[in-house]
Amino acid sequence: GEEHYNCISALHKSMRGSDENASLYWLARMLEGGEDPLYVARRLVRFASEDIGLADPLALTQAVAAYQGCHFIGMPECEVILAQCVVYFARAPKSIEVYRAYGKVKECLRMHTGPLPPVPLHLRNAPTRLMKNLGYGKGYKYNPMYKEPVEQDYLPEELKGTDFFKEPET
Repeated sequence: GEEHYNCISALHKSMRGSDENASLYWLARMLEGGEDPLYVARRLVRFASEDIGLADPLALTQAVAAYQGCHFIGMPECEVILAQCVVYFARAPKSIEVYRAYGKVKECLRMHTGPLPPVPLHLRNAPTRLMKNLGYGKGYKYNPMYKEPVEQDYLPEELKGTDFFKEPET
Protein backbone atom coordinates (compact mmCIF):
# COMPACT_ATOMS: atom_id res chain seq x y z
CA GLY A 1 0.00 0.00 0.00
CA GLU A 2 1.07 3.50 0.80
CA GLU A 3 4.05 2.28 2.83
CA HIS A 4 5.58 0.96 -0.41
CA TYR A 5 5.76 4.54 -1.73
CA ASN A 6 6.81 5.96 1.64
CA CYS A 7 9.77 3.59 1.84
CA ILE A 8 11.02 4.19 -1.71
CA SER A 9 10.70 7.93 -1.05
CA ALA A 10 12.72 7.57 2.14
CA LEU A 11 15.37 5.57 0.29
CA HIS A 12 15.65 8.20 -2.45
CA LYS A 13 15.81 11.08 -0.01
CA SER A 14 18.40 9.31 2.14
CA MET A 15 20.66 8.67 -0.86
CA ARG A 16 20.08 12.23 -2.07
CA GLY A 17 21.07 13.45 1.39
CA SER A 18 24.24 11.31 1.31
CA ASP A 19 23.21 9.31 4.39
CA GLU A 20 24.58 5.83 3.73
CA ASN A 21 23.23 4.37 6.98
CA ALA A 22 19.67 5.52 6.39
CA SER A 23 19.93 4.42 2.76
CA LEU A 24 20.86 0.89 3.81
CA TYR A 25 18.10 0.86 6.43
CA TRP A 26 15.37 1.79 3.94
CA LEU A 27 16.71 -0.66 1.38
CA ALA A 28 16.71 -3.50 3.92
CA ARG A 29 13.28 -2.55 5.16
CA MET A 30 11.93 -2.83 1.64
CA LEU A 31 13.70 -6.08 0.75
CA GLU A 32 13.00 -7.77 4.09
CA GLY A 33 9.36 -6.71 3.70
CA GLY A 34 9.13 -8.60 0.42
CA GLU A 35 9.65 -5.81 -2.11
CA ASP A 36 10.59 -6.93 -5.61
CA PRO A 37 14.35 -6.29 -5.92
CA LEU A 38 13.91 -5.44 -9.61
CA TYR A 39 11.56 -2.61 -8.64
CA VAL A 40 14.26 -1.18 -6.36
CA ALA A 41 16.90 -1.69 -9.06
CA ARG A 42 14.74 0.16 -11.63
CA ARG A 43 14.37 3.08 -9.22
CA LEU A 44 18.16 3.14 -8.77
CA VAL A 45 18.62 3.42 -12.54
CA ARG A 46 16.41 6.51 -12.51
CA PHE A 47 18.19 7.94 -9.46
CA ALA A 48 21.57 7.57 -11.16
CA SER A 49 20.65 10.09 -13.84
CA GLU A 50 18.14 12.22 -11.97
CA ASP A 51 20.15 12.90 -8.82
CA ILE A 52 23.78 12.03 -9.54
CA GLY A 53 23.91 12.76 -13.24
CA LEU A 54 27.11 14.21 -14.61
CA ALA A 55 28.66 14.58 -11.14
CA ASP A 56 29.51 10.87 -11.51
CA PRO A 57 28.59 9.51 -14.96
CA LEU A 58 29.57 5.99 -13.85
CA ALA A 59 26.60 5.91 -11.49
CA LEU A 60 24.32 4.90 -14.37
CA THR A 61 26.66 2.01 -15.17
CA GLN A 62 26.53 0.95 -11.52
CA ALA A 63 22.74 1.04 -11.52
CA VAL A 64 22.35 -0.95 -14.73
CA ALA A 65 24.89 -3.51 -13.48
CA ALA A 66 22.94 -3.80 -10.21
CA TYR A 67 19.70 -4.32 -12.14
CA GLN A 68 21.30 -7.02 -14.29
CA GLY A 69 22.87 -8.69 -11.26
CA CYS A 70 19.50 -8.79 -9.50
CA HIS A 71 17.87 -10.17 -12.63
CA PHE A 72 20.51 -12.92 -12.93
CA ILE A 73 20.61 -14.18 -9.36
CA GLY A 74 17.48 -12.94 -7.60
CA MET A 75 16.86 -12.84 -3.86
CA PRO A 76 18.32 -13.29 -1.38
CA GLU A 77 21.74 -13.19 -3.08
CA CYS A 78 21.14 -9.91 -4.91
CA GLU A 79 20.54 -7.94 -1.73
CA VAL A 80 24.26 -7.22 -1.39
CA ILE A 81 24.36 -5.96 -4.99
CA LEU A 82 21.60 -3.48 -4.21
CA ALA A 83 23.26 -2.55 -0.92
CA GLN A 84 26.52 -1.80 -2.72
CA CYS A 85 24.72 0.35 -5.27
CA VAL A 86 22.75 2.24 -2.61
CA VAL A 87 25.89 3.03 -0.61
CA TYR A 88 27.72 4.07 -3.79
CA PHE A 89 24.86 6.46 -4.57
CA ALA A 90 24.71 7.86 -1.05
CA ARG A 91 28.45 8.58 -1.20
CA ALA A 92 28.43 9.93 -4.76
CA PRO A 93 28.46 13.62 -5.57
CA LYS A 94 25.09 14.88 -6.79
CA SER A 95 24.08 16.98 -9.81
CA ILE A 96 20.68 17.69 -11.29
CA GLU A 97 22.11 19.77 -14.15
CA VAL A 98 20.92 17.44 -16.94
CA TYR A 99 17.57 16.80 -15.24
CA ARG A 100 16.88 20.56 -15.08
CA ALA A 101 18.13 21.26 -18.59
CA TYR A 102 15.98 18.51 -20.09
CA GLY A 103 12.99 19.93 -18.22
CA LYS A 104 13.67 23.32 -19.82
CA VAL A 105 13.81 21.72 -23.27
CA LYS A 106 10.43 20.03 -22.67
CA GLU A 107 8.96 23.35 -21.47
CA CYS A 108 10.33 25.08 -24.58
CA LEU A 109 8.61 22.52 -26.79
CA ARG A 110 5.32 22.68 -24.89
CA MET A 111 5.20 26.48 -24.89
CA HIS A 112 5.96 26.81 -28.59
CA THR A 113 3.03 27.96 -30.67
CA GLY A 114 2.62 27.03 -34.28
CA PRO A 115 4.73 24.56 -36.20
CA LEU A 116 8.04 23.60 -34.65
CA PRO A 117 11.09 25.14 -36.35
CA PRO A 118 12.48 23.06 -39.21
CA VAL A 119 15.77 21.20 -38.91
CA PRO A 120 18.46 23.45 -40.44
CA LEU A 121 19.38 22.28 -43.94
CA HIS A 122 23.03 21.58 -43.08
CA LEU A 123 21.93 19.14 -40.33
CA ARG A 124 19.52 17.18 -42.48
CA ASN A 125 20.27 13.71 -43.77
CA ALA A 126 20.73 13.56 -47.55
CA PRO A 127 20.41 9.93 -48.68
CA THR A 128 19.11 10.81 -52.15
CA ARG A 129 20.36 12.99 -55.00
CA LEU A 130 17.18 15.07 -54.82
CA MET A 131 17.79 15.86 -51.15
CA LYS A 132 21.41 16.81 -51.91
CA ASN A 133 20.19 19.06 -54.75
CA LEU A 134 17.77 20.73 -52.31
CA GLY A 135 20.73 21.59 -50.06
CA TYR A 136 20.29 18.93 -47.40
CA GLY A 137 23.58 18.46 -45.57
CA LYS A 138 25.28 21.28 -47.54
CA GLY A 139 27.94 23.05 -45.53
CA TYR A 140 27.87 20.57 -42.64
CA LYS A 141 31.27 20.33 -40.94
CA TYR A 142 32.09 16.83 -39.69
CA ASN A 143 33.80 17.60 -36.37
CA PRO A 144 36.03 14.48 -36.18
CA MET A 145 37.84 15.71 -39.31
CA TYR A 146 39.03 18.86 -37.53
CA LYS A 147 41.63 19.29 -34.81
CA GLU A 148 39.53 21.87 -32.98
CA PRO A 149 35.75 22.12 -32.50
CA VAL A 150 34.18 23.86 -35.47
CA GLU A 151 31.90 26.87 -35.43
CA GLN A 152 28.53 25.59 -36.54
CA ASP A 153 24.93 26.16 -35.47
CA TYR A 154 23.01 23.09 -34.34
CA LEU A 155 19.76 24.63 -33.08
CA PRO A 156 17.04 26.03 -35.32
CA GLU A 157 17.45 29.74 -36.15
CA GLU A 158 14.60 30.66 -33.75
CA LEU A 159 16.53 29.12 -30.85
CA LYS A 160 20.00 30.43 -31.74
CA GLY A 161 21.86 31.34 -28.57
CA THR A 162 19.53 29.35 -26.29
CA ASP A 163 21.31 27.72 -23.34
CA PHE A 164 19.12 25.21 -21.52
CA PHE A 165 21.84 24.74 -18.89
CA LYS A 166 22.06 28.38 -17.87
CA GLU A 167 20.15 29.35 -14.77
CA PRO A 168 17.85 32.37 -15.17
CA GLU A 169 19.22 35.55 -13.65
CA THR A 170 17.28 36.85 -10.66
